[in-house]
Amino acid sequence: MQLDTRSIFDWLITVFIYGVLVLLVCFVLMYIYDRFQKEHSVRRNYPLIGRMRYVLERMGEFLRQYFYANDREEIPFNRATRNWIYRTAKNIGGTIGFGSTNDLREPGTIIFVNAAYPVLEENNKPTPPTVIGPDCSHPYIAKNVVNISGMSFGALSAPAIQALSKGAHKAGIWLNTGEGGLSPYHRENECDLIFQIGTAKYGVRDEKGQLCDKRLSEIAPHVKAFEIKLSQGAKPGRGGVLPGKKVTSEIAAIRGIEAGVISNSPNRHLDIASDSDLLDMIRRVREVSGRPVGIKMVLGSDMPIKSLCEAILKRGSKHAPDFITLDGGDGGTGAAPQVLADYVGLPLSESLPILVDTLIMAGLRDRIRVIASGKLVTSAKVAWALCMGANFVVSARGFMFALGCVQSQQCHQDTCPAGVTTHNKRRQKGLVVDVKAERVANYAQWMNFEADRLAHSCGLAHAREFRRYHARMVKSSGVSIPLDELYPYPEAYYGKTIKKYR
Repeated sequence: MQLDTRSIFDWLITVFIYGVLVLLVCFVLMYIYDRFQKEHSVRRNYPLIGRMRYVLERMGEFLRQYFYANDREEIPFNRATRNWIYRTAKNIGGTIGFGSTNDLREPGTIIFVNAAYPVLEENNKPTPPTVIGPDCSHPYIAKNVVNISGMSFGALSAPAIQALSKGAHKAGIWLNTGEGGLSPYHRENECDLIFQIGTAKYGVRDEKGQLCDKRLSEIAPHVKAFEIKLSQGAKPGRGGVLPGKKVTSEIAAIRGIEAGVISNSPNRHLDIASDSDLLDMIRRVREVSGRPVGIKMVLGSDMPIKSLCEAILKRGSKHAPDFITLDGGDGGTGAAPQVLADYVGLPLSESLPILVDTLIMAGLRDRIRVIASGKLVTSAKVAWALCMGANFVVSARGFMFALGCVQSQQCHQDTCPAGVTTHNKRRQKGLVVDVKAERVANYAQWMNFEADRLAHSCGLAHAREFRRYHARMVKSSGVSIPLDELYPYPEAYYGKTIKKYR
């Protein structure tokens, strides 16, 4: 026994020595390579040690949110916001102690105007449902204000779609399919679905890539409405992108493309080059499907929506889209050119009043439902959007946080550590569908509940009664002004249906 122990000890020492020698040889080779390579200046001047720069740079992305950044200084979403979502998703609630870390003097901060006599809890009314496309053969009665924005199967993993679908069904909200087509994972829990028709027309295209009426009619019984995507906030002027490493054989079959090859959607619909073309497409999809049809767009100015309203009025209001999903320029996506994500498209804070006011001036506000999208991940942001004139709010990244997203910003690399945006089976094991579906439902219910809670504090029966004068915005001087002074209702609005909106 003593001899065996000695032999094992000698063997371990030998392995250790050889291991050290191998490491030394590797370090010497790396030193020589770094000294004579010509691509990286730092590594050429500081061989071996210079490599630490890349390690520290990479680790900094993850360390900042845990150790260095303050609760409210990170972007795109700070720690306070993420923690609120995590707590609500776990049904812990948004209760805090001692005091808020939200600085009410910070420019851009929204402050709601509380009533002297808020609505008693026993007199609270449930937020009423709203009908989308009342004149369609199959109008959609949407029950809740907050719903799930478009996220494709492909951009998201199968377990993520399953959890969203199951959670949406439990919470009574809709789930937008995104432009990647209708997968079995969207349908398996029978939640309300809005089918997005992207520029590549995945799921409703023929063999030539054109819109197919037969496919539309086959999809229609499984969805509540169709959304024609013109653009999205993270990349206006660029079609959807799915890196080739994420195009599995299953995804390729659903989309009708080749597996392993990057999925590049055109930067616009090839058959929509004008307002007239768009209205023709809306009419076609509505007639074939019998479902409400809307559009998704990003505004860079007021000209596109004014032009569209003029085209609608020439044909008659029945030709209008049943809804407009307005995405802010600060929206997110799985993969986008940084120059478009950083510099193109108005943020929702500026574009939403432009859209609503233009519809009011055109007399189309009652005809067209407005759905707001773009970083609206808290109930306060939801209430702000309702004040500005939105009928509904949709969120993508908020529900990704509910699924367990940690904002690692690796969506395009297929290396998501939470299993949300990866097709790596090992990484997907971290996302347990039943658990995450419960969190999706909790988050949706809390968002809708707390929007009503804000309304009650303002003396309103429910969140759909919010108007611009129910909130104020802090300006650079540190003094707040009412939203209806900052964004006054159009003159054309007064004397017509003012009571309905104010």
